[in-house]
Amino acid sequence: MLWFRTPQKVYFKKGSMPVALNELRDVMGKKKAFLVTDSFLYQNGYTKPITDKLDELGITYTVFSNVQPDPTLANAQEGAKAMAAFQPDVIIALGGGSAMDAGKIMWVMYEHPEVDFQDLAMRFVDIRKRVYTFPKMGEKAYFVAIPTSSGTGSEVTPFAVITDQETGVKYPLADYELLPNMAIVDVDNMMSQPKGLTSASGVDVLTHALEAYASIMATDYTDGLALKAMKSVFEYLPRAYNDGTDLEARQKMADASCMAGMAFANAFLGVCHSMAHKLGAFHHLPHGIANALMISLVVEYNSAEVPQKMGTFSQYQYPHTMARYAECARFCGINAKSDEDAVKKLIEKIEELKKAVGVKATIKDYGVDEKYFLDTLDAMVEQAFDDQCTGANPRYPLMSEIKEMYLKAYYGK
Repeated sequence: MLWFRTPQKVYFKKGSMPVALNELRDVMGKKKAFLVTDSFLYQNGYTKPITDKLDELGITYTVFSNVQPDPTLANAQEGAKAMAAFQPDVIIALGGGSAMDAGKIMWVMYEHPEVDFQDLAMRFVDIRKRVYTFPKMGEKAYFVAIPTSSGTGSEVTPFAVITDQETGVKYPLADYELLPNMAIVDVDNMMSQPKGLTSASGVDVLTHALEAYASIMATDYTDGLALKAMKSVFEYLPRAYNDGTDLEARQKMADASCMAGMAFANAFLGVCHSMAHKLGAFHHLPHGIANALMISLVVEYNSAEVPQKMGTFSQYQYPHTMARYAECARFCGINAKSDEDAVKKLIEKIEELKKAVGVKATIKDYGVDEKYFLDTLDAMVEQAFDDQCTGANPRYPLMSEIKEMYLKAYYGK
């Protein structure tokens, strides 16, 4: 059996947020809302359209605006404590990946204060056949996710990442119980993304689409979403980057982010994200930038017709990643004589896009100290190999190969 899971309701289009929020009262009869966001969005008035609407609907609310950029367990516990005191029947998470992730984790702690994080973070091969059964969510509160960047796609995914502030270990939680009940993709919330965020989160969308398409768990249901998302990124990201007021480009990027989110929520990701997670954890590079620095190397690496080892999943019978990437290339408007040529041109196109949106060429260019990078390299390699994302990669990586990609990304090949 395979599957395609997505939130019950996904609303999109400019101006959709106030209309969608009407449902909280008119359809669901909600009385108390708990807003989760970060201090920047709160102080700059992003929550005002939501709180004004809640006032109009007669729904009482409280705002937790203390989400950190990489939310920690302590941060989520603080929010969950406020939630337990307020007893909301709807949670609204507004922000980028961090705010939505923190909101999901507070939701778990609020509904099930008894759960142990070691259990929630337990590893699995197939998400439907895991040893640990996630507790049933939504009994106390309905969850609404509203993104402000185009971006993580977290509004439609069953994932949340939380960092243990004591050990620095990042726990990626994954279970369809963590899917928001409603996602509202309203471009009015995204018009003022700064250039740096536009480019980093935009290349993250491209990486989500490329990794979901090449994944050993990709299906026809996810392929269409991934292809459309990557084509939109190539076409509209430079426009959104150069002119933040370009409504059409912003809208297309918001939709691409959400579609890529649906694709990787069901097909999962690959070794590019595994390596990017560790660059973020060890060297504090923004997630989108970390992906941007690795993605071309990963496309080249995965395209090997005779890999040392291939990924294993019952439906993935033989390595065919070069042909898959060639399909991506042709869908995105590349003309090529052969699959090999198509992949080469796809990598060139990715590199051109990165240059056009101000992504630097190497890890070194982002000011990561060489000695510290080399000192932490083996730990990063080991942790990237062991990352939950590695399992769905079409070519099963050897640690030596991950190390080689990191070094190429640091020095430029």
